[in-house]
Amino acid sequence: MDTNKNLYTIIYSTVLVVLVAVVLALAAYLLKDAQQRNISIETKQLVLKAVHLGEDATQLAADKAGYIEGEYAKYITDTTITEGGESLPLYICRIDSVQKYYIVPLHGAGLWGPIWGYIALKGDINTVYGSVFDHKGETPGLGAEIATPQFQAQFADKQIFDGDNFVSIGVVKGGAEKGNTHQVDAISGGTITSKALEGMVKTCVGEYLGYFKTLKEAAAQKLLLQSDSSAIATPITDSTAVSAAGEQVTPKK
Repeated sequence: MDTNKNLYTIIYSTVLVVLVAVVLALAAYLLKDAQQRNISIETKQLVLKAVHLGEDATQLAADKAGYIEGEYAKYITDTTITEGGESLPLYICRIDSVQKYYIVPLHGAGLWGPIWGYIALKGDINTVYGSVFDHKGETPGLGAEIATPQFQAQFADKQIFDGDNFVSIGVVKGGAEKGNTHQVDAISGGTITSKALEGMVKTCVGEYLGYFKTLKEAAAQKLLLQSDSSAIATPITDSTAVSAAGEQVTPKK
């Protein structure tokens, strides 16, 4: 075939395009499982970081992925709740028989692209235990600071409720008010990303309010039942009643 003819050029280009497409499709197929596992490992590591676990995976484990999966299986339970007809993912962390944390996934839009993260609440369903945030394309040194430990550490021990009112956590330009348990400092020069993160936390955590209310009511009911059981188990006598009031009783002879 005359290589100078247009037909040759067309056939050559077509064959080349088909071959490249086949190679790319084959590569995507062969790498699919590995890519899915990498995504799963990254997600699990972020969930663990929200409760201060797995942060030393790189230093301690030769098999980083295996270490993260082991820690995740040991401490984290995946669950799904239903709110308003919508299924919402939730992660529950149990360190021991006493320490229990509720980890809420977060997702939103920053200045230049998606932002996401996880926030862990203590057993009181109010106090933040830990948080982790990440982004796709925020500006280095500005909005990208949401992914730094220094920024994330501010959220520890903050509270999302003011009494019975859900207030979330404000990310305040110019600095949080001293002693305010519902505010953290915004990023200097990263106001838009800071406000986007504030909105993300409020919106995403807000989706779980019905579930949290149910948990709190169940806990209050449990305490009430325990209190009633204690009262029944301990007979109230004249002596114990007055003693509880702070007075001394001399038993009758």
